[in-house]
Amino acid sequence: MEYKIKFNRTYLIIATILFVIEIIIAKYIHDPYVRPYGGDFLVVILLYCLIRSFIDGHKIVTAVCVLLFSFCIETLQYFKIVSVLGLNNSKIARIVIGTSFAWTDLLMYTLGIIVVIVVEHFYNKKC
Repeated sequence: MEYKIKFNRTYLIIATILFVIEIIIAKYIHDPYVRPYGGDFLVVILLYCLIRSFIDGHKIVTAVCVLLFSFCIETLQYFKIVSVLGLNNSKIARIVIGTSFAWTDLLMYTLGIIVVIVVEHFYNKKC
């Protein structure tokens, strides 16, 4: 399994589009479904595409690493890491790290990575 730095414009475009969607969700969507679930579902896809924009390697391993990273961040939220680090007044830390643990977030991350793996599988069959 070899990883190498290689720029991929398609993944960067997808990551950028997803980032804009995440900003729109965070800023303008205040419903009981898209805001709490859609953003978590999309963020792992965004992270995966961002990594794939610059690193060429095994797709499933990359997807699993993104999922594990997301689980780690969620676990840190469970342990109130923002408070532990004294970053309660940092809006950026509160947004990036998050402040509240939710089991549903773990489910949304998992579903997002499943979509990544399925899409990558079918995309590779067509090429």
